[in-house]
Amino acid sequence: MNRLTQADLLSLADYERQRVHIRQEIIALKKRRRIDIGPLVTLVFENRQTLHFQIQEMMRAEHLVEPSKIQEELDVYNALLPQTGELSATLMIAITNEARMKDILDSFQDFDRADTLGITVQHQTIFAEFEAGHSKEGKVSAVHFVRVKVPPSFREALQDDRFPVRMTITHKNHRAEANVPCPMREEWLKDLQA
Repeated sequence: MNRLTQADLLSLADYERQRVHIRQEIIALKKRRRIDIGPLVTLVFENRQTLHFQIQEMMRAEHLVEPSKIQEELDVYNALLPQTGELSATLMIAITNEARMKDILDSFQDFDRADTLGITVQHQTIFAEFEAGHSKEGKVSAVHFVRVKVPPSFREALQDDRFPVRMTITHKNHRAEANVPCPMREEWLKDLQA
């Protein structure tokens, strides 16, 4: 996917005028790109549009107008864009009980291993790669960024809707599975064509 540049961004005033409409579009888009795997893990698969929105929201929240500060945001979010032949997602561990936050996060130690988060279709499984730096000894982040490299044979299987697609978590303390709905599968195929 093409990187986002400052030329792609609206001014704060223009964004504010269009924000209600833009938010409605992004909410609908993210609904097709969001999946819950078990009670605690949610993934949102990112693309140029979702990341563009996040940059605009950061600019709005922090009143960013200085080009160098805007470029810093662009650099952060462009790093999350899926590259050719891959999917990219933000993974969130949802914790609603603040009193148990540390215990729950601690139970996710080693969650960012290479064989924890998988996608399976037609007897093929591929695994997500976690971005380094979100888990350290004794501390696990509630937000992770993952990439999934998709080989051509897997992409072909994704195109055939006769084969169901599942996402799985196979962690020692957390095991879950979710069927990938057709709209998400369509979004993935769009990402893989970009």
